[in-house]
Amino acid sequence: MVQVRAQQPINTDGSVNLDAWLEHMATLDPAVDREGLRAACEFAREAELQAKEGQHRWAENASSFRTGLEIAEILADLKLDQDSLVAAVIYRAVREGQVPLEKVSERFGPVVAKLIEGVLRMAAISASVNPRDTTVFNSQVQVENLRKMLVAMVDDVRVALIKLAERTCAIRAVKNADEEKRHRVAREVFDIYAPLAHRLGIGHIKWELEDLSFRYLEPEQYKQIASLLHERRLDREQYIARVMDQLRERLNATGIKADISGRVKHIYSIWRKMQKKGLQFSQIYDVRAVRVLVPEIHDCYTALGIVHTLWRHIPKEFDDYIANPKENGYRSLHTAVIGPEGKVLEVQIRTHAMHEEAELGVCAHWRYKGTDVKATSSHYEEKISWLRQVLEWHEELGDIGGLAEQLRVDFEPDRVYVFTPDGHAVDLPKGATPLDFAYRVHTEIGHNCRGAKVNGRIVPLNYSLQTGEQVEIITTKQGGAPSRDWLNPNLGYITTSRARAKIIHWFKQQAREQNVIAGKTLLERELARLDLASVDYDKLVERTNLKSVEDMFAALGAGDLRLAHLVNQAQQLVEPERDYDQLELIPRRAPSQVVRPGGRGDIQIQGVGNLLTQMAGCCQPLPGDPIVGYITQGRGVSIHRQDCPSVLQLEGREPERIIQVSWGPVPVKTYPAEIVIRAYDRSGLLRDVSQLLLNEKINVLAVNTLSNKEDNTALMSLTIEIPGLDALGRLLARLSRLPNVIEAKRQRAS
Repeated sequence: MVQVRAQQPINTDGSVNLDAWLEHMATLDPAVDREGLRAACEFAREAELQAKEGQHRWAENASSFRTGLEIAEILADLKLDQDSLVAAVIYRAVREGQVPLEKVSERFGPVVAKLIEGVLRMAAISASVNPRDTTVFNSQVQVENLRKMLVAMVDDVRVALIKLAERTCAIRAVKNADEEKRHRVAREVFDIYAPLAHRLGIGHIKWELEDLSFRYLEPEQYKQIASLLHERRLDREQYIARVMDQLRERLNATGIKADISGRVKHIYSIWRKMQKKGLQFSQIYDVRAVRVLVPEIHDCYTALGIVHTLWRHIPKEFDDYIANPKENGYRSLHTAVIGPEGKVLEVQIRTHAMHEEAELGVCAHWRYKGTDVKATSSHYEEKISWLRQVLEWHEELGDIGGLAEQLRVDFEPDRVYVFTPDGHAVDLPKGATPLDFAYRVHTEIGHNCRGAKVNGRIVPLNYSLQTGEQVEIITTKQGGAPSRDWLNPNLGYITTSRARAKIIHWFKQQAREQNVIAGKTLLERELARLDLASVDYDKLVERTNLKSVEDMFAALGAGDLRLAHLVNQAQQLVEPERDYDQLELIPRRAPSQVVRPGGRGDIQIQGVGNLLTQMAGCCQPLPGDPIVGYITQGRGVSIHRQDCPSVLQLEGREPERIIQVSWGPVPVKTYPAEIVIRAYDRSGLLRDVSQLLLNEKINVLAVNTLSNKEDNTALMSLTIEIPGLDALGRLLARLSRLPNVIEAKRQRAS
């Protein structure tokens, strides 16, 4: 339900009674420094009194001073520190231009000024919200504003908490505003700040923001549910009182000291459950609910047993969030039972500490730089890690399209959290390597990286990091430079787009001559390893849409051209009759099962396969390229790349003949390939090769080994099954890194 706020104490002349207000603040948080807070209040009040007539007000008849007091009240209830309370009192005065930030810094210190500055950056979002948008995140204009918002939250979570409190005041204040303003504020609060309160685990703020937003966004639905709740309110309260007495008596008999209270079900959560499960109001189990607070965790489960002894448990309506906490740190036991008189009843059971955390979230384990306060839980770091995750994803993709959903739904646990030598947490995508970590910390550390230690042990740069590990990057003291091998996906050195972008940018800045030499060396080495050295470079450059072979080498050396793309093009030139991304010879299945690109089976025309298609010779699309179809006369549908100049001209002249097409599913097949491994002979060589093939899930059809005693070398010939050229390149790269291996390459049939 919507929270009813207490009125501020007023003098007979209509001004705020500061003494009484400070007394009230001390009841909310005894640690409040009354005199320091009084100075901030007098500063803000004086600034408002000196403000010019006709100055902009953020709400009709609003007072920046009294709004600051209300923000501070919310934060005191969250047990925030003194600097946050002072910043809250003064914030609206700075926001409305009544006092400069420099004066705040001089009077109250740089920490308070920095907090206000962070909240001001977040306020930039409000200025650009279109009230008719279904989400505030669909405008590219807001990309930079959102970046500032997220940076502010990551740097100091107090900024986010002050902004949450300020938006709570804002949505309370628009009750009598015009419909357009109510809708705009509610849309912003619902899309940004209610999910943020949920992420930070601040339950009572989240519920109030959701209910008030829902009230203005869906007024009819809100009134309907509110009236249904009000109709049975007296009966429900009497029923809950009887349930509480019965449960309290049984708990006391077993020696458990419990605080039992009725729990108000919030209107938005009722509506959401009705929509999600297709239920009627009468079918909502937790409209009648009680909450049980006990001292210890084991008391929770004892109390649960008593509840299930008293009343019959409803199947599939039990959640143990103590053993399996929610991602925002919420812990509790939830159960639904058939209570007295056959009525459905929800019971929540948790410890007092869990309840404090459910209400206060990140504030229950308060920690920030410059104090000696220690966090008693990892939930603070988890919340900050989530904020950093959103920020990095935004920086890497440069796209804002899915950020609202990222804020609104629970994120999948596909991240790893590792530590720097100083103990700072860094989050990365699952499968990230020490090189990804190095570029995440700082670009120069990535460029100068020459090795890595994980938990004090030297590891390869393509080692897959695991959560909880401590990573130390070994850098060169001289001017370092990234290796071009790092960009080779077959070697697995980097997985994040951030690291790849930094490396490519470095190579783009190098001299063209160096890029030409490096690109040529890189291509020749890979083609030799795959036994494609006979490729005609002049024909290969025609497929890259570049002007010369030198341009091709330069683009490859600078990172603008992918090595895998060139290798696939070379494969098509050497073996034009083979599948674009497959290997050679005959698949182990019947030839009729093979689906060749350009045939009818691998193109879906508006969802339908097995229609007559042909690949356009002008752009030669490959599987994975964005494509469109052009209806020809008598030759079916011609498939073009979406950026093909020819199809762009056709679209202008005959748009009715352009249709939607897509690559259809291609069955996974394996093809036999011959590879040769030359190595210095040693004990266990064959075992290591076999183990690597096993790890890569490669099936071996034949093996032949030959040792040369004169130069102590071994030559191994293997026939393996491989799904494609990319997989072969990755396998050969990993075989080459085995101890004593001189080279591993493909050997095509003569």
